[in-house]
Amino acid sequence: MTSRVERCSGCGRQLWLPPQAVAARCYACRSAMSFPSSSQRWAQVYGSVSQPHHNVVTTVPSNYVAAGPGNGKYPRQGCNNYYIDQPRPAWSPPPVYGRKKALLCGVTYNDTNYMLTGSINDVKSMWFLLVRMLGFPSDCVVILTEEEKNPYRIPTKQNIRTAMRWLAQDCQPGDSLVFHYSGHGSRQKDYNRDELDGFDETICPLDHETEGPIIDDEINATIVRPLPHGAKLHAIIDSCYSGTVLDLPFVCKINSEEYKWEDQRNPTACYKGTSGGIALSFSACSDNQTSACTSAFSGKDVTGAMTSSFIQAVKNEPCLTYGRLLTAMGDAIPSLMPNDTDLIQEPQLSASETFDIFTKQFILCYVSKASYCTRCLPIR
Repeated sequence: MTSRVERCSGCGRQLWLPPQAVAARCYACRSAMSFPSSSQRWAQVYGSVSQPHHNVVTTVPSNYVAAGPGNGKYPRQGCNNYYIDQPRPAWSPPPVYGRKKALLCGVTYNDTNYMLTGSINDVKSMWFLLVRMLGFPSDCVVILTEEEKNPYRIPTKQNIRTAMRWLAQDCQPGDSLVFHYSGHGSRQKDYNRDELDGFDETICPLDHETEGPIIDDEINATIVRPLPHGAKLHAIIDSCYSGTVLDLPFVCKINSEEYKWEDQRNPTACYKGTSGGIALSFSACSDNQTSACTSAFSGKDVTGAMTSSFIQAVKNEPCLTYGRLLTAMGDAIPSLMPNDTDLIQEPQLSASETFDIFTKQFILCYVSKASYCTRCLPIR
């Protein structure tokens, strides 16, 4: 069963809970807490949705049920977490036409000394690529930026968490998911010792100074591990230190026309792959590098160098492979850097499984042997 991560309101520990849980008791400090129901989470992400029927059940069983141990693929931290099953919502979430969903998150950190000017432009450019050119239904693309009027679409930590759960919720074979993040990234000490380099990579929500970052362990547990067989996730992460921010098992190292996959799995750590699906991540740089912004593509509007090079490569080269896409981005980014900088930014590709990057065609949706989706092929 797919698990989800919540943080204890008392001691701050991560609690691994079943997706239907609406209340829990921490196994460490014994604090009791409640969480929004599915209907509340959907309303937070979408703002205006069909209202629940008046006869929706609002009570829950009074007895707490102990969560069982992990099943090997989803090990839980502490088997003495307690939860209550949530009532079934009386309305259905918004439909996913064509089984394509995308979450686009851009954080500018307005009125701070580390403000970014290109993040919102990155999101707008990615929305145009997905919706106008690749056939993603606009109803199934969720945008989180500081320009949004709905408070639940502001890129706070809780809103990003909720939106990531929406992205992976009820994922089925044949689904195509896209997660795009443009904002600050960081690194912190790895406390559960599942990283080979000793550091967790993070993304920084708008309120990261007070609420903290979102670490790669949580991103992996939320949108990678639930992927079933036949589903595909593409992540495009335009931030510093983002090489392994999805914690995928394999990282591709490329040199000219040669490449090799490096195994990032820690034998003593929990499982970081999918439930049979395919997860791939294009990152702006390696875990020890920083990323840059540029106005070279538009001549006026500032965008992330990685996001811009990704979109331009997909638009300009029909039927490109994953290897060609990666090298095209790598060739473009240095030309976008100011002449007086020695910044090195090398885009990275990581995946849940290895493959030949120079023969596998880059396609943003899953195509089975029995079907062929022309709307999601690279631009011709």
